Amino acid sequence: MTLPSTSDNSLAAVVFDWAGTVIDFGSRAPMGAFVQLFARYGIALSIAEARGPMGMAKWDHIHALGQLPRVAAQWQARHGRPFTAADVDELHEVFTPMNAAVIPDHADLIPGALETVQALRARGLKIGSTTGYNRPIMDVLVPLAAQAGFAPDNLVCAGDLAAGRPSPLMMYRCFADLGVWPPHRVVKVDDTGVGLQEGRAAGTWAIGVAISGNAVGLSREAWQALAPVEQASLRAEAQARLLAEGAHLVIDSVADLLPALETIEARLRAGERP
Repeated sequence: MTLPSTSDNSLAAVVFDWAGTVIDFGSRAPMGAFVQLFARYGIALSIAEARGPMGMAKWDHIHALGQLPRVAAQWQARHGRPFTAADVDELHEVFTPMNAAVIPDHADLIPGALETVQALRARGLKIGSTTGYNRPIMDVLVPLAAQAGFAPDNLVCAGDLAAGRPSPLMMYRCFADLGVWPPHRVVKVDDTGVGLQEGRAAGTWAIGVAISGNAVGLSREAWQALAPVEQASLRAEAQARLLAEGAHLVIDSVADLLPALETIEARLRAGERP
């Protein structure tokens, strides 16, 4: 793959999400924490419900969970009043240390991530990153990822800017940090709809990650234990979902990224833009 950095028809940077994209196969670290968080306040929350708003800033995620009819009804019954923004503030303060505590158990790089990033750097691409995690959580995760070999050129966290995903603001910060432009020379790689939408809103290409991320939500071991027919069904469902949420292309995991980038470069050379 030829990626000359001076050509308007070549890619200049790839901006990665973190959980489910480059680390934490299945994006499992936040799930138990969300369930435990709401349980602490007397609210039963399922893993499937907890996964729904994945990719959002965690304050926004908690707010979205509180608006679910089943959760809102439980909150009203338990606390005698509707779920409010002040409740979100309180739950968010409780959630951050809960999530940070489990991060070391879910910090492994997704297979192929390190090799893919090394290949991109060898071709002269910048490596950016955005995340729905806030800074206190990333203060735990970043050193662990760096120790494993993943150290992107920048990091933009939920809470750093006035608005998070699906707004384009974190991507705009990446453009500035990395010194890359125009947006069509950048690819956003993410396992969530709002993460793909932040790329689309900023004018970049968007590649969805199906198997290693939130759309399937299984550990690598659980995924590998499935029968091929079950894998095919889950893959098709995840691919359809990510395409509907804004992905230009969908891959199984970051290990499959390079051929997808070749496809995008061919589209750029043909004059196509995101």
